[in-house]
Amino acid sequence: MDDDSGRAHEIDSLLGQEVVVDVKHAHIYIGTLSRIGADSIVLTDADVHFCGDSLTTVELYLVETKKNGVRPNRKAAYVMRSEVLSISRLDDIIDY
Repeated sequence: MDDDSGRAHEIDSLLGQEVVVDVKHAHIYIGTLSRIGADSIVLTDADVHFCGDSLTTVELYLVETKKNGVRPNRKAAYVMRSEVLSISRLDDIIDY
């Protein structure tokens, strides 16, 4: 198995779970990872949050979301894979 297919398999293990997607710009995406395509990933029941105007840090926003649940503002959000920096399970957010 080559390196790319190994990474794809790891990401596939997140399907159906609530995830946080960090991207190159000032947004974060939180929702259920529903599909992984060649060019995009799809989150359903998604919270698309712009971090630029917020008084709350991204870390605090994520801790509150983990505690209180995702507050969807989109039925689905398509995130271009070329913009993704990281994907993690919402449950893996560390409370502080």
